[in-house]
Amino acid sequence: MMDSILEAWVSANIERAKASWILGRGERWQPGKKLKLLFAGYNGTRNTGSDVRPEETVRQLRHILGADNVEFSVMSQNFKLTDGYFKGSQQVHLPDIFPPFIASEVPKHHGVVVVEGSAFKSKFANALTTMIVGSLGTAAAQNKLAVGYGSEAGHMDPAVAKMCGRYCKNSLIITRNEESRTVLRKLGVPTELGTDTAWTFEPQPPEYGRKVLQDAGWDGQLPVLIVCPINPFWWPVKPSLARYAVHAATGAYKESHYRTVYFHKSGSEVDAAFERYLTAIANAVNAFRQQRRVFVVMAATEQLDARACHRISEKLGGVPVFTSEQYDMYQMVSILRAGHMMASSRFHGIVTSMPALVPSAGITMDERIRNLMHDRGHPELLMNVDDADLEPKLIGALNVLATEGERIADGIGRTVVRNLKMMSRMGVYFQEEVQRRYPEFPTRKGEWNWQDYLPPLDAGLHRLIGMYS
Repeated sequence: MMDSILEAWVSANIERAKASWILGRGERWQPGKKLKLLFAGYNGTRNTGSDVRPEETVRQLRHILGADNVEFSVMSQNFKLTDGYFKGSQQVHLPDIFPPFIASEVPKHHGVVVVEGSAFKSKFANALTTMIVGSLGTAAAQNKLAVGYGSEAGHMDPAVAKMCGRYCKNSLIITRNEESRTVLRKLGVPTELGTDTAWTFEPQPPEYGRKVLQDAGWDGQLPVLIVCPINPFWWPVKPSLARYAVHAATGAYKESHYRTVYFHKSGSEVDAAFERYLTAIANAVNAFRQQRRVFVVMAATEQLDARACHRISEKLGGVPVFTSEQYDMYQMVSILRAGHMMASSRFHGIVTSMPALVPSAGITMDERIRNLMHDRGHPELLMNVDDADLEPKLIGALNVLATEGERIADGIGRTVVRNLKMMSRMGVYFQEEVQRRYPEFPTRKGEWNWQDYLPPLDAGLHRLIGMYS
């Protein structure tokens, strides 16, 4: 019911924005002015992936378009949690009840860039997709730049899929895999093939991550196994005024309450599936550390994962837990890259560790990690969160990580460089779209190397490019 209200509300706002533009209202870009772009996404919840992506998109696009030519604003749901992020950009507050914000904020800019990865799918929340479609649709309705940058599409409920097809047909969505292009093409949405945007991220130096591990008890010698669990079974999040009223009055639904009017999926089946998942991971890690001497840590790269991390830690006798609530994205990724092996249900836990060639296995709830493992050529390192034999599969995968690390690292290095080249191509697509929308905007001229379309890279990435180009 509430999802339907949000979708109708946003749709009506887009129609009003179109009418307003026809009547001559709204911000129009003029030659000599800075191009004002709004970056839309799920930022400011200490989800490391959702914060790394806009960080790198902002860096890349500012590098391509020229810092003196642009003025960037990035959505944040909590300024305290994005303090120090997105340097050189203004941050604007995205409220939980977002339709009025989208209606008022988007027209102030000359375009919208969606930086959310899971942008077009109902798996996590129809409300998130509605916000994304509303942002793109409002910009496109006013004949402005409307680009999804490294976005992914999956199953959408019929109403939100129809909304996407109707209001994103004048947008350009650069997807991070071919499967997403197929979904969007069926809806009539223009696409190009790209990748994720986290590949170029530069965290704190390696010394930082190693010191954090040593302060937690690591001897500096044992291989470090980093485990990144989630709760894969309490999605999607849905708004409910009825639940919110009961929660506010009595405190009921405390365990499933996400925030304000939004609640996770809950019930005995969810709890039982979550417990099976936690137990399988804990048992597998325990069996592995009995076979091999390793230092095990848990990493919650999203605040919501802290509960899963602490539950598994308890089952393992109290191993260290690092959460994104304690560590910002620069610190967290440095910790991840200090590991020697990883088992993760977080896509960006794997992606952000790959530039350090950390051998990793994936325990997936959807297509993201599955696509990545197949892209790397490592399908044997892939499991599903609901596999009945998750425990023995994970034991096997951990042993492969321990014994075939060099082979796995080679596949990882090749994949990183391949995705850097794809991210460079995304920059070209974006520049071409800016030229199409705003022919008088001063874009680059002449011949450019593919690396010139990436933000400045650290020494580690330059080393990988030298090895695998």
